[in-house]
Amino acid sequence: MIITISRQFGAGGSEVARRVADALGWRVVDNELIDRVAAKAGLPPEEVAQREERAPGFIERLARALARSAPELFPAPAEKVPEPEEATLLRVTETVVAELAAEGRVVLVGRAASAVLRGEHDAMHVKIVAPVALRLRAAVERLGLDPKEAEKVLQETDANRARYLKQHYGRDWEDTANFHMVLNTGALGLDEVVALIVASATRRWGRG
Repeated sequence: MIITISRQFGAGGSEVARRVADALGWRVVDNELIDRVAAKAGLPPEEVAQREERAPGFIERLARALARSAPELFPAPAEKVPEPEEATLLRVTETVVAELAAEGRVVLVGRAASAVLRGEHDAMHVKIVAPVALRLRAAVERLGLDPKEAEKVLQETDANRARYLKQHYGRDWEDTANFHMVLNTGALGLDEVVALIVASATRRWGRG
């Protein structure tokens, strides 16, 4: 019994997750997930947060390209190209997500959890979206940036989330078939979005 919340940047996904968890009497896991991944990976939480769904660094991409196109540069089998840090964090994240799913009664935000738990767990996958104008307003208020900078952050964050899902799980973030529900907080409002998720979860699992 787990609900995963995927979200466009600034669409209110974390707030929706918190309210849904409160209504169901479940636990919400948002930043706590970063803490658990960091503990397992032996990294500071802020470093894991900075790498969340980020684009691969130039050195990482270069190393992978060289290993494929010029294997003679790595003569000894034992001398493997260091595995990209993102791939290492990916494995740790998958372990933590599976542990949380086993605990049950949790609303889990982000980290491609809908792909990690696809088809193998009693889970409901929800994506939270909203119009760009609303998300830009939220980004300006949350980050204290001017609108142009906020727009850049919004675009880069969503692009990295889509890239992360495609690169590691072969999934299109825009494909609504990957979710049980896709809800627009701009059109419905937070209260209605929360109510719809809670109602669906209650029909599926009951309360408590």
